[in-house]
Amino acid sequence: MQESMKLALVEENGIAGKRTVVGSRLGKRADHARYWPAILISMIVVPMMVVLGFNAIGPAAAYASPPTVDLGAADNYVILAASAITATAGTYVTGDLGISPAAASDMTGFGLVLDGLGTFSTSSIVSGSIYASDYASPTPSNLITAVSNMMAAYNDSANRITPDEINSGAAGDIEGLTIVPGLYNWTTGVQVSTGSVTFSGTASDIWILQINGGLTLASGTAVALIGGADPAHIFWQVSGQVTLETTSVMKGIILCKTAIVMNNGATLEGRALAQTAVTMDANAVAPPGTTPVNPIPEFSQILIPLVGMVFVVAIVSKVRNQKK
Repeated sequence: MQESMKLALVEENGIAGKRTVVGSRLGKRADHARYWPAILISMIVVPMMVVLGFNAIGPAAAYASPPTVDLGAADNYVILAASAITATAGTYVTGDLGISPAAASDMTGFGLVLDGLGTFSTSSIVSGSIYASDYASPTPSNLITAVSNMMAAYNDSANRITPDEINSGAAGDIEGLTIVPGLYNWTTGVQVSTGSVTFSGTASDIWILQINGGLTLASGTAVALIGGADPAHIFWQVSGQVTLETTSVMKGIILCKTAIVMNNGATLEGRALAQTAVTMDANAVAPPGTTPVNPIPEFSQILIPLVGMVFVVAIVSKVRNQKK
């Protein structure tokens, strides 16, 4: 009898234990079932919040486009400098060049050929005409006006007040930024350290960038335009030196108080307007709306195929001689 009672108790405890385990599992399933709606809601709501948040903030705030900067007669030149313009082999400039008050002797690397009237020169590396302060009239007075207009444009852009943004980017590095039309000011130098900086706007929008220091585009970096942004409406007002490092791609009007230096392979679609010198090293420069290209092959581009042809001819000649 006692054994029967013990056995019944064990069985009962076993069943109870099983019921307890089953109940615990059912409870966990019920808890999981309660979590699923919250998980599903978070999967839908959180991405929506992120998207709405980015749309509210945007890649950059929207500002009113400032009035344009009037270049006056300086707009007639793709390169205009006060003290010197130099170029190396491999450079090609689409458009006109001007130098004043410095003379034609302060332009090196162009192989200048003076026209019959003495008012301008031509060069094999320039598609347009080249003007210097010591050429025949009316060139000197035209250049005085152009340089005066260049300085006035620099002062106009530098003296614009109430910028939309001050010191954008990290310590003056604007790499990765998308810049909408507006007036921007930096109290230090500016650089594009890697990648690119993008200007987003329409063909009628205006950008003015006031840089109280130098401007440097690192090797391989680029200024990119989207939405129809026009390089003729992007004004880089720079109080220090502008340096375009190797193979960098620059777009816009450079209004520089000192020198503009373009290193090997850099390109510019815009204008280089310098109150001192412009230095080029195998660069392609063209006005806004024209792709900078160099139609003149460098000596190495001719030599390498020529050597290859000579090598092939030598091999063929050797094979023929062996057959004989």
